[in-house]
Amino acid sequence: MARINSRQVEAFRATMLTGSVTEAAKLMAVTQPAVSRLLRDFQALLKMELFERRGTGLVPTAAATALYMEVERSFVGLDRITAAAEEIRGRRTGTLRIAALPALANGYLPRLAGHFLIERPNLNLAFFGVISPIVIDWVLNAQCDVGFAEVPIAHAGLPSVKLPALARVAVLPAGHRLCAKQALMPGDFEGETFISLSAGSTSRHVIDQIFHREDVRRVLRVETTLSEIMCGMVSSGLGVAICDPFTAREFDGRGVTVRPFLPRIDFEFAAVFPPQRSPSPVALDLVETVRRALEAFGRDAQSMRDTVAAPSLDP
Repeated sequence: MARINSRQVEAFRATMLTGSVTEAAKLMAVTQPAVSRLLRDFQALLKMELFERRGTGLVPTAAATALYMEVERSFVGLDRITAAAEEIRGRRTGTLRIAALPALANGYLPRLAGHFLIERPNLNLAFFGVISPIVIDWVLNAQCDVGFAEVPIAHAGLPSVKLPALARVAVLPAGHRLCAKQALMPGDFEGETFISLSAGSTSRHVIDQIFHREDVRRVLRVETTLSEIMCGMVSSGLGVAICDPFTAREFDGRGVTVRPFLPRIDFEFAAVFPPQRSPSPVALDLVETVRRALEAFGRDAQSMRDTVAAPSLDP
């Protein structure tokens, strides 16, 4: 039994696109009789009329219009394969898929990635901001080429690169009494309404331990998994918090004042890669770009802390 072949489908599509057998033949770079024969055979195999002749032209039937929608879906997929091949031939990098924890994804990393793309005009990017456990899950399942997640990483076998740790900071409502201080310590938070990370997280445990050790009592009114929510609450004037430095920088001056916090509490994270394959060169390039930027970020933050710690020269 004869079967439909790709040239018959191509002839049908070309005729639908151009509206005539003559133009379809030009599009396919074949003769008009060849297109007519392909269409005739196609209709015979399908056992349906696809075109009606009106005057000197052909008009598609309702069946042809319905069939064309299905055919076009297939050709869109084929066109994407062709485009991918052209990218490979042109030594384009394709698409880099990134997942990052919200603290990085809410401003800092997108800006960095934007500069990274400007220098690589043929690179496309898929960027997802999700909590660290989902980052790990997506990288494990090769849904992303690189992920940025808070440590410790739950899967010890996952290839990873530890990135420079940065100090968490205190975030205060603008005009709060503690804004008068250049740096804050646990005792400064005695009796303050405190917006906290969710119970059970490693970061929450470390922060709570410092306040417990100093016997400082805070009024815990809000818990959240997201530092953006934390800073939004602070900006409302509700209370104070200890926050990662990236989100704090995004909110600084937007109803929020940022101050160094001592003793230092590190915000630690790592880049992770799918275990099924070696990291792509462009993913490694991005991680190196992030590492250098974090080192510069850390130097700026340390300079600010050193300035705060320096003894006053005023008489």
